Amino acid sequence: MLGTVKALNGAEAVALAVRQCNVDVISAYPITPQTIIVERLSEYVANGEIYAEYVNVESEHSALSVCMGAAAAGARTFTATSSQGLALMWELLYVTSGLRLPVVMAVVNRALSAPINIHCDHSDSIGARDSGWIQFYVETSQEAYDTVIQAFRIAEHSEVQLPVMVNLDGFYLSHTLENVSTLPDSVVSDFVGFRRPVNVKLEYLGREVPAVLDGITPISLGIIALSDYYYEFKMMLIEAMSKAKSVIREVNNKYREISGRGYGDGLITSYGVEGADAVLVIMGSAAGTVRHVAKELRSKGMRVGVLKLRSFRPFPHEEIVKALRGVKAIGVMDRATSPGAYGAPLFNELRNAFYDLDDRPVIINYIYGIGGRDLEPLTVKHIYEDLLETAKGVRPSKYVSYVGVRR
Repeated sequence: MLGTVKALNGAEAVALAVRQCNVDVISAYPITPQTIIVERLSEYVANGEIYAEYVNVESEHSALSVCMGAAAAGARTFTATSSQGLALMWELLYVTSGLRLPVVMAVVNRALSAPINIHCDHSDSIGARDSGWIQFYVETSQEAYDTVIQAFRIAEHSEVQLPVMVNLDGFYLSHTLENVSTLPDSVVSDFVGFRRPVNVKLEYLGREVPAVLDGITPISLGIIALSDYYYEFKMMLIEAMSKAKSVIREVNNKYREISGRGYGDGLITSYGVEGADAVLVIMGSAAGTVRHVAKELRSKGMRVGVLKLRSFRPFPHEEIVKALRGVKAIGVMDRATSPGAYGAPLFNELRNAFYDLDDRPVIINYIYGIGGRDLEPLTVKHIYEDLLETAKGVRPSKYVSYVGVRR
């Protein structure tokens, strides 16, 4: 469907998508570089362009608390944060997923203090990878707009019922204008519909009721679960995260039908990986830089490719292995560190995915962009050249490299 093209930065694209998604409650606490999102949403509410309850709170901890309470009552909810704000929410990240509340949150990625830094890396959201939230990482403002719309439908799916984080790189996306093709309000509204809470069966009533705190049928949320039941609760969350893979694919395909835009299979996208000797795996806005270099090198006959991870949770290990089977050397680009670990988080996930193969590729970690340090095309070119040497059988001097750091 032909949409209206608008000049938007990533934060404005997120806010517009939220406006179109029939959101009931928005909780807001400003933090750089996320603030534009809640500012625009405030304007939409003030102008009567969205009929939502807009709640100004005193901290990010309270922002997520408001979303939790509203979601528990059956509302469609949204908030946004960055860096230290996400860190302050930490306690409630686990509560939100544990209560199976389909909150959608935009995280504008920013390095964690100390020292204080307002620029981009993925240390904030990557640290939350085990909190039970679905995590998407977007490359462009267009993808941010599209993914927020998809996120509500994914989160609220009856087989999922999990919160979703849509991650976009601070300043690189949040403050940079792009052409964004937007859909008519009615099309988005029809696509996401209205939230329909799942039903639960109450034995004492002998019937099913909506799993919400509606004041009509009394149910309990957030009960205590000791050693005899806690494990089962967590297992249900794990199973829901696993089921989310197929739901993400389904929603991505449905969205492609209404917009003409899709993102690979919804989990990963690739360029030039078939028949490639060397492939770089990456998340976020720097995928564009890497793809640009890969195209240039391929025009010169070099067999290189790019695999962009869109979904970090659930982690698409089977899809990655299938896409990269036969590749000789893989470079994993991490925009986060893990002090004390051998390599960074994405690298370790990928190595684990390939562990059971008899014919495993060489996998090398390149940690880049920490605190907003730029990834230059020339640097990417050198990384590809190193990987191509490895693909020829040259043993790498090290398997974990910190790219662009001064020694």
